[in-house]
Amino acid sequence: MGFEAFDVVRVPFPFTDRAATKNRPALVLSCAEFNAPSGHSVMAMITSADNPPWPQDCVLADLVAAGLPAPSRVRFKLFTLDHRLVRGALGHLSAADEKAVRKAFASVFAFSKQGAGTR
Repeated sequence: MGFEAFDVVRVPFPFTDRAATKNRPALVLSCAEFNAPSGHSVMAMITSADNPPWPQDCVLADLVAAGLPAPSRVRFKLFTLDHRLVRGALGHLSAADEKAVRKAFASVFAFSKQGAGTR
């Protein structure tokens, strides 16, 4: 299974209060050049738009392209997952949603800003 940045996939998320998981959508952030040889992808959680917001959440405008059934937002709750655990592909972000996620990503990570973090 190969994934590219901005693919939307279904993955098992663990519950924190019991030994069970629930299938949830996630956004692939890492590029194919990382994903293919490692067999893993870096991902961000996708949550319902009804949940209380976090800083830099990105509301997704094009749910059809993303393969999502309900209003959703990308949340920068990040993880790396083995591709063998991915339960399926759902879609791919539209160009406008990808642009919004890239902008939010740059504001979350100081190293993505030119000159940030240097002393």
